[in-house]
Amino acid sequence: MTDQRIEQYTQALQFAEKQVAATSTQHPDYFPIYTEGGKWRHDKELWTDWCAGFYAGMMWQFHLRTGDPAWREKAEHYSKLLEHRQHDRDVHDLGFIFLSTYLPWYQLTGDKHLHDVLIQAGRTLAMRFKEKGQYLRSFVSDDSLFIDIMMNVPIIFYAAIETGDEELMRRAVNHCQTTRDTIVRENGSTAHEGMFNLETGEFLKQTTHQGLRGDSSWARGLAWSLYGYSKCYQLTKDEQYLEVSMRNADFWIANLPEDKVPFWDFDADLSQPAPWGAQKETSAGAIAASGLLDLSRQVKDSAKGAQYKETALAMLDALVTPQYLAINDEGWEGILKHGVYHTEKDLGVDESVMFGEYFFVEALTKVVRDAYPITYEAPKA
Repeated sequence: MTDQRIEQYTQALQFAEKQVAATSTQHPDYFPIYTEGGKWRHDKELWTDWCAGFYAGMMWQFHLRTGDPAWREKAEHYSKLLEHRQHDRDVHDLGFIFLSTYLPWYQLTGDKHLHDVLIQAGRTLAMRFKEKGQYLRSFVSDDSLFIDIMMNVPIIFYAAIETGDEELMRRAVNHCQTTRDTIVRENGSTAHEGMFNLETGEFLKQTTHQGLRGDSSWARGLAWSLYGYSKCYQLTKDEQYLEVSMRNADFWIANLPEDKVPFWDFDADLSQPAPWGAQKETSAGAIAASGLLDLSRQVKDSAKGAQYKETALAMLDALVTPQYLAINDEGWEGILKHGVYHTEKDLGVDESVMFGEYFFVEALTKVVRDAYPITYEAPKA
């Protein structure tokens, strides 16, 4: 790891701190999802409210890297605003909301209340399980499974492991296997959504809300799968999850463009203009980079591990340049430009998106903290 790379990453993190601090001052107690013209506050629709944990989660990442008590105070404040959502049965995103907030908080303090919130969030998410079909339903409808849920099922695994609850474990395991067998393809690509017959549980078809087509490879969905299965392996040490994550990673690497920043869908016609053609998707790159960093440490094959790490760093090297980092864009409130939320609905296309912000910060923090680990000790509750 070169000093120049660490310096670039650190400067990007310092810029991220500046942007988040400014947003929290300008829009107190507001949870952004995507920008419109570079501005976080606008009147366009949310589609679903799932990103609040990423905003507070960045504050935890800043504290974990620097030890700055001011960031911890902000992180605790914004996390507390989310606590009621441990009972939220309207979304499939409780892992996103709590694993980036209450988990680092609990790991720092050992506070039982924080642990209880995490367990309840896992139990609430598990209520979405459909016995006929063996999957966790998406927020859209009972017959729908999203690839995104692979990033949320780890909170059910966490609750199952912490409590010894075999039913929670069964639901988490079966969801992962159903997802693998229905919307993860043999070549490692993924569909966004799977549809099921509610009466029989039979899998019907692959489809999409945010990708190009039901049979295409939506970039962010593939990143969710890569990282999600890696996280499930980290929690359970079950080799079947590692195998899926590696399959996802190998497809990702084989299909990345030369500059290492993905387009929004791997099947998009790049001869066509954005948003349906050659539209970059920095959030997918940030998610995959963070997942690949973890995966590089999990695989047994050292050559594979090196390839995954080198790819992650190459993606981050691109993302910290002014082409993608908004460091020279006066008035732009986000951190990473050229992200995509929802192409079909024209929401957050070629903008900053909160999930991209968080995973960019998380990935950079992993690299920088490895190079310069902090030595402070957090006070216990």
